[in-house]
Amino acid sequence: MQTWLIQTLNSLSLGGLLFMLSSGFALIFGLMRIANLTHGSLFMLGTYVAATLVRDGHNLLVAASCAMLAIAVLGCVIERLILRRLTGNSQGQVLATLGMSFIVADFCLMVWGGDPIPIATPALFQIPLRFFDLSFPTYRLVVLTAAIVAATALYLLMERTRLGAMIRAGVDDMGMARAVGIPASALFTTVFCLGAALAGLGGALAGPIFNAYPGLDAEMLPLALIVVILGGVGSLLGTFVASFIVGFIYTFGIALVPDLAYVILFLPMVVVIAFKPQGLFGRVTT
Repeated sequence: MQTWLIQTLNSLSLGGLLFMLSSGFALIFGLMRIANLTHGSLFMLGTYVAATLVRDGHNLLVAASCAMLAIAVLGCVIERLILRRLTGNSQGQVLATLGMSFIVADFCLMVWGGDPIPIATPALFQIPLRFFDLSFPTYRLVVLTAAIVAATALYLLMERTRLGAMIRAGVDDMGMARAVGIPASALFTTVFCLGAALAGLGGALAGPIFNAYPGLDAEMLPLALIVVILGGVGSLLGTFVASFIVGFIYTFGIALVPDLAYVILFLPMVVVIAFKPQGLFGRVTT
């Protein structure tokens, strides 16, 4: 029983991290129609930034905040200086983001080396929670709580603010949004920075679970792509639900049938593409 509960908690915490990574990816793709292949590298860079700050004596909250801000600034630079010049060139944008992902990965390798950098779990969360005869890793519950808070904040942003209304309008029909005066240029930059910040936050919070190591980006980006395809492009609810579905399938797949873990992971995506190409919560476009 203990093992199954721990695996369930691992699935929930992974789902929370995937939501923080995938929500920004889904927003960027839904609004800008850019498959931002740099997103996994931004997640990894956030982990390295947090690892450096924690190693220098800062607490994880400060490290996560700094990582979030730094990655948001980097996202702004990428959108303004690179993607803006490739407007209307979808293939060029995909190739540019792919190239940037290699650059970020090599930069991390050059600065931090090839050895994993452990990030200590905050002392406050090192003692496991006990419920009857069961114990739960406290930090994984903290990550799950942070993901729920982030999802709630994003929901309020999207549904209760003028910025959210503009983003939703742009996702539904960018041509009409431009026609009614929505500043598409500023909106693109804002959404790209928001998506990058969420990736940086997710990477920082993932540090005590995964550590910072080369190749983390290549492991996380395919999972984010699966989440977006399952949930539906631009759907916050779909991204939230799909993140936990993928988290459960991936965690239990590795635990039960490690040799077929990726086969089991990709099967739901194949089924959804075959029978509901717009995703579980995506809108049908006409």
